[in-house]
Amino acid sequence: MRYITDRKRADGKGASGTGTEHHWSMQISSVGLAFLLPVWLYIFGSALGGTRDEVVETFSHPFPAIVTALLLVVGMRHFIGGATMMLGDYTSGSTRKMAVIGMTAIAWMVAATGLFALARMAL
Repeated sequence: MRYITDRKRADGKGASGTGTEHHWSMQISSVGLAFLLPVWLYIFGSALGGTRDEVVETFSHPFPAIVTALLLVVGMRHFIGGATMMLGDYTSGSTRKMAVIGMTAIAWMVAATGLFALARMAL
């Protein structure tokens, strides 16, 4: 017979067993996005309204390309975490599984498409 206190059994776990890890993951990605987004908006805003050649010139430099790539990857991972939590709250069973798989696939397709477009401009 094991004698484990309730606190020891629940230490570091949420109701799903990964709540604390998910919370910290979302906190870290949101702080990262809080720093990346204003920088990216400045870069994107300066390129907005320019000709195709000017936009390609802007994103062919390393700093704008790296910031854009980081924003895409971190933003989509943050989106996946939040959407998975939302779908877990409002759906159940195989509907939940299919919705999470579909949403995750769409998010990674958005990131892959953005990274491909960025690579085409940067190279």
